[in-house]
Amino acid sequence: MTALMRAAIFAALVFSGLCHRAVAQDVTLTSRDGALAISGLLQGYDGEFYRIDSAYGLLTLDAQGVICDGPACPDLTAPKAVIRIVGAAELGAALMPGLVAGFAAHQGLTLSAPSTADAPMLLRDPATDKVLAEFSFEPLPAAAAHEALAAGRAELILASASNPAFGSRTVGLDPLVVISAQDNPLATLATSDLARALTGAVTNWADLGGPDMPLVLHGLSNEADLNRALAARLGRDMAPIMVHDSPAALVQAVARDPWSLAVTGRSLIGPARPLGLTDSCGFPLPDTPLAVKAEDYPLTLPIYFLTPRRRLPLVAREFLDYLAKPSAQQAVDAAGFIGRSLDRQTMSADGLRLVNAIRNAGEDTSLADLQTLVAAMQGAERASFTFRFQDGTTEMEPHSRDSLLDLAQLIEAGAFSGETLVLAGFSDGVGAADANRELSLQRANQVLNALQKAAPGLEPNALPQVAAFGEALPLACDETPAGRRLNRRVEVWIKPSFGKDSAP
Repeated sequence: MTALMRAAIFAALVFSGLCHRAVAQDVTLTSRDGALAISGLLQGYDGEFYRIDSAYGLLTLDAQGVICDGPACPDLTAPKAVIRIVGAAELGAALMPGLVAGFAAHQGLTLSAPSTADAPMLLRDPATDKVLAEFSFEPLPAAAAHEALAAGRAELILASASNPAFGSRTVGLDPLVVISAQDNPLATLATSDLARALTGAVTNWADLGGPDMPLVLHGLSNEADLNRALAARLGRDMAPIMVHDSPAALVQAVARDPWSLAVTGRSLIGPARPLGLTDSCGFPLPDTPLAVKAEDYPLTLPIYFLTPRRRLPLVAREFLDYLAKPSAQQAVDAAGFIGRSLDRQTMSADGLRLVNAIRNAGEDTSLADLQTLVAAMQGAERASFTFRFQDGTTEMEPHSRDSLLDLAQLIEAGAFSGETLVLAGFSDGVGAADANRELSLQRANQVLNALQKAAPGLEPNALPQVAAFGEALPLACDETPAGRRLNRRVEVWIKPSFGKDSAP
C-alpha cells in the first residue's frame, strides 16, 4: 500500500468523527507532508513497517510514508525484531531451541543462549555484535495463546491444533501412541475399541480382549492441545479418570499402573509401553515415518505455527519460510518428532497394502481392477506427500496445503529430474465403483490444478500425470468415518521417466 493510499485511510479515520484521548501513547507517526498524524503504542518495527495499537485498532504502516516521533521510536538503521511465541509448553521446550539455532545459522547470525530459562534467545550481527532479533517463548494454554495472538501480544502460536481464526504453517508431525504399563498383557488395540475407551464407554480390559480388570483411563485437561485434537476426532470429549498437569506426569503414572491406558506423543513414551494399533477390520496401522508423513497413521497430529491475520515482522516471515529448509526439518527430527522432508518407499516394500486390497476387495472391485493397479505400481516409488480434503468440501486440509507447497518447490528445483510424477487418486468404498473412480479422478485433478497455481512457471511436461483407482487400494476399514477419511486421498508416485509410456 502506498503512502498516498495510507494518507487516504488516515483522512477517512480522522474525518469520520472518531476521537480518542491517549493514556500512554508513546509514538506519533506523521505523514511526510505533515498533513496527517496518528498516535499510539508501538507494537513492532521490522525495518519495513510499523505496527501500532491506535484508537482505531492495530494498524500496519509503511515506514517510507511516515515520520516517527516519540520515546519508543526505533533505531531505523538496525531495528531489533522482537518475535514473541506462545503455546504448548512441551512443544516449545522440545522445538524452539533447535529451530532458532538453525535459523540463526541459516541467516549467518550468531546466537546467544538465554541467561535464564525464561529469557529470550538473542540473534546478533557477527560483525558488530548488535542484537538484530530476539525470540522468546511463553507457555500458555490454548485459549490464552489465541487471545494473545489476536491482541498483538504475540507473533506466533506453537500448537498441535489449528484454529480457523488464524493462518497456519506446519512445522512437523507428532505421531500419538496408545500406552500402558510394561506388564499389561495386551499387545494390540483396535481404533474403534480405543475410541470407546477414551470416551468412557469401556471401563474393563475384558471388553478389549484383556483380563477382567478395571480400565483406568489417564489424560490431560480438556484445554490441552492433545485433548482438543483427540476430541475433534472422536466427536466428543475424553473421559479420563485420572487427570494430569503435564504429559511427563501422565507417562510416569501410566507406567506404574498395569491397568492404565492413555494416549501421548511418541517422543514422550518414557517408561510406558506402546500398544500396536489396528483398525476395526484388522488392518495394521504402523507408525512408520512415511505413514506418519502421509497421515495414513490415524493418530498423527500436525504441529503448527499459527499466524495472525495481519502482516508479521520481516524476521518472523523469514523464520516461517525457513521451516521448509532441510536444517529445520533435521531439528524437528532431533526433537523426537517427524519432519516434513520427502520420504520415498518402493512399492515392492508396500506389499501389506496389496494384501489388504486383495483381502478386502468388495464385489465392485474386480480382478482386472487389481491387475491394473499392480501394473501401475510396478517400478514406482511412493512419496510421503499425500493430499486429503476437509469433509464435505473441496478445500485441502492444512497439512495437505503445506505439502503441496513443498512439492511445488521440489519440482521447481528439479528434484525429480529424469522421473515422472503421478497423482494417484483413491476413494472410499461407499457407493458404486464407477462413481468412486470418477470421484478419485476429480480429487487428483484438483490437486493438479492447485499445484499449477502454486507453481505457475512450471512447464506442462514438468507437471505430474493423473491416474484414478477408486476404491481399489484401501488403507483402512470403510465401516468407520475415520477409515473412510484415510481411504479418500491422492498419493504421489514417482516412476522412471520413459516419456508418455510411463503413465499408469
